[in-house]
Amino acid sequence: MPTSPIPYGRQHITDDDIRAVTDTLRSDYLTQGPKVAEFEQAFADYIGVRYAVAVSNGTAALHLAALALGVQPGQRVITTPITFAASANCVRYCGGEVYFADIDPETALIDLAAVRRLLEAHPKGYFHGLIPVDFAGLAVNLEEARQLCNEFGMWLLEDAAHSPGGFFIDSQGREQRCGNGQFAELAIFSFHPVKHIAMGEGGLITTNDKALYDKLLLLRTHGITKDADLLEQNDGGWYYEMQTLGFNYRLPDMLATLGLSQLHRADAGLTRRRALAAHYDAAFAAMPGAQTVAAGRFGHAYHLYIIEVADRKGLYDYLRERQIFAQVHYIPVHLMPYYRALGWQPHDFPHAEAYYEHCLSLPMFPTLTDEQQQYVIDCVREFVAG
Repeated sequence: MPTSPIPYGRQHITDDDIRAVTDTLRSDYLTQGPKVAEFEQAFADYIGVRYAVAVSNGTAALHLAALALGVQPGQRVITTPITFAASANCVRYCGGEVYFADIDPETALIDLAAVRRLLEAHPKGYFHGLIPVDFAGLAVNLEEARQLCNEFGMWLLEDAAHSPGGFFIDSQGREQRCGNGQFAELAIFSFHPVKHIAMGEGGLITTNDKALYDKLLLLRTHGITKDADLLEQNDGGWYYEMQTLGFNYRLPDMLATLGLSQLHRADAGLTRRRALAAHYDAAFAAMPGAQTVAAGRFGHAYHLYIIEVADRKGLYDYLRERQIFAQVHYIPVHLMPYYRALGWQPHDFPHAEAYYEHCLSLPMFPTLTDEQQQYVIDCVREFVAG
């Protein structure tokens, strides 16, 4: 048994990270300084997108994205029930109504065929937007999602919180990186400690649309601008205007610096995640009683590694007794008391609910050692063997 717990995810903070943040702490800026713009440009280059707007966390990114896309009270937006609640909550923050579409049981991603059935069951224009989630790091086929949104007159917001560096292959055989703005108007990322890039807290929105980019910059900082080209008047160098109702969703320079340092080894972390996933895949392919979700999928970024077992609660407890702190991702959003109060009920989305009954996220992070991973595999094997 290990001397310390093995979590499902863990940040990796190096001496280089610490030195970088220390240098910023000794600089003239702790916030609203140059490091935020530097991080935005570096991340945009990494993803292959034109614009990036860093914000205080992933939920703030979703909220600002929904605002920038013009979500209004009463407007209807579709998302998946298998996600963190923020993917749906961002619509509610704007007064919109959230609808769900069931998942594909093989991938746990939103089922675009189910989305089509929902759209066809209502008049055109009934729904305004779609928020697919690159769940666990597996990319949604945004080319197909874009075609669907174009057909029904909707915008597309990609929740890529799990998938920096992930990609899918489009109909022309081209690699399309998550968040690159080729298909979705906006995409969001999260930099929570268990994510690929760990900043404590932090989020980011990407887009290729200059008008949306400008709107996001305004919304991020109270709706205030000092841009001389945007001011209605200008009384001097101190002058600024609040032109819309915005928020204080700024990212501090300290965290942007940590993000920059982490970004330098993002590809190395992704390579290690994929190697760990390949070893898990091989182990569970030969293990009756444990089924991998979306095994061996090309372009998977592996924020999470998920298996399904008959007795999920039993395995969860068994692993914890052995210092393995697995986790469940996620309780279906429509089953949360808040959303049940809005009318959603058990059995509304049978694939999502069946997935929830059996899913478990095993340890997946770049510093997981081969020995730790083998210990996890051995413990799962012992449990499912009886």
